[in-house]
Amino acid sequence: MNRYTASLLLLLGLFLAGVVNAQPLLMVRAQQSFPETMLALQGVISDHGYRVSRVQRVDIGLTASGYATDKYRIVFYGKPEQVRSLTAKYPQLIPYLPQKITIFAEEGDTLVTTVDPSFYRKLVADPEAHAIFKQWRSDVESMLDEISGAE
Repeated sequence: MNRYTASLLLLLGLFLAGVVNAQPLLMVRAQQSFPETMLALQGVISDHGYRVSRVQRVDIGLTASGYATDKYRIVFYGKPEQVRSLTAKYPQLIPYLPQKITIFAEEGDTLVTTVDPSFYRKLVADPEAHAIFKQWRSDVESMLDEISGAE
């Protein structure tokens, strides 16, 4: 892993950190260019019944810090009713919801990464919430599989 990748992953970890607990990450390398992967990502999110709530450009801050990248985004997504319900019942989930997927380009490759939704089980003891997190995990794995094999 080169220094650039390590720096980006460190920034991702800092961005996604809300508690001191280690958070497992899921990551795939896409076969397409950054713009095509970004478009495919938004499509698979929608195809799985989620809604993209926002796309945040991170590259502006990175460029200001001396990194040469124009391809770094965080895609916020979720099912609005689930997000509202879970954050109302479990405020400790607020830093994590809506869910986030980070997409960035590195030396011609496009990487897509996110926190494993199974992590949220550590924050909530409710079996009903665990069932939702399990479904999210299944959906995220499916989305990442589609992204990694998209042509």
